[in-house]
Amino acid sequence: MFDWLIGAPLAVGSIAPAFDLPDENGRPVSLSALRGKPVVLVFYPGDDTAICTKQLCEIRDDWKSFQRYNAVVYGINGQGAEAHGKFSAKYRFPFPLLVDHGWLTCKEYNAGWGLVRRTVYVIGPDGRILYAKRGKPSTAEILTAMEGLLAKRATS
Repeated sequence: MFDWLIGAPLAVGSIAPAFDLPDENGRPVSLSALRGKPVVLVFYPGDDTAICTKQLCEIRDDWKSFQRYNAVVYGINGQGAEAHGKFSAKYRFPFPLLVDHGWLTCKEYNAGWGLVRRTVYVIGPDGRILYAKRGKPSTAEILTAMEGLLAKRATS
């Protein structure tokens, strides 16, 4: 019942839960439409808060590295489109922030419900979770998870 609060993130190797959420501009984003690409989901507690800002700005500052992997990145929490839009514009994020009204996607990903626990996932092109970690992992750690994906592709 309270796995999102005291439990671990979803297991590596499991199928990532489907979602359909709007971004800060109202554009729909569906996990199923992203098949074939690595997807990075950053569940974070709040827009314009110190650690959240630092985390998302680090991804912004290392954006070219994420693009090398053809990855798509999304920040997610239950705040509204207006708050996300202001936050994104202020820091010039090159990736969308998704609006999770009702915190249902956060809950599905064991990241929170009303209160988000900072959690990062990398989902492979096949829809399986490749990496899952609480806290604020470095961009190098996230990118290393994607390097493993490229290594698999090279050998298959």
